[in-house]
Amino acid sequence: MDTSASMTLHAGPEWPLLTERLGIRPAAPGDAEATWAYRRLPESSRWVTSAWKDYESYARSFRDPARLGERLVIESEGRVIGEVVVRLNDAWTQSEVSKVGAGVEAELGWSLDPGFSGRGLATEAIARVLRLCFTDLGLHRVHARCFADNQPSWRLMERLGMRRESHLVAAALHRDDGWLDGFEYAMLADEWRERQR
Repeated sequence: MDTSASMTLHAGPEWPLLTERLGIRPAAPGDAEATWAYRRLPESSRWVTSAWKDYESYARSFRDPARLGERLVIESEGRVIGEVVVRLNDAWTQSEVSKVGAGVEAELGWSLDPGFSGRGLATEAIARVLRLCFTDLGLHRVHARCFADNQPSWRLMERLGMRRESHLVAAALHRDDGWLDGFEYAMLADEWRERQR
């Protein structure tokens, strides 16, 4: 993703985004230490795409402008308890309409401190991020992938009304478990608006 798309994410709404119990804001380099506290835990790193072995490598990802530009942090009572990645993408288009399809999709990913799981906080946060995507950013489509064995993730997507679009057979390579099945979920702006009525 290019830097201009990252800047669009952070320039979109007025920060922080608020929910009943949470604040969501753009990540900053200083958030590396707070997120490392739970990202280093095996139960937290099991399903995420990158599991860093040491803090310095992890902290470098918070200094990379492209990665930082798509990363948001979730706060509860002033404490960082999770992250959400909003990776803006172009839609798959024919060349004649490629400008219309530029930057109209987002891929989501998230991680929550295991000490805060089971309280509906991830659902609350991702619901607010969907609102960001479809209202503030005016996106057409949002999608997310997960390993089929990661039930908390795909159940969260289903609770939010995301539609399972594909069951990918042995298409997701896990660092410890080898080739696993994966799911892809998505939601269109029209579907999101219909759920809000």
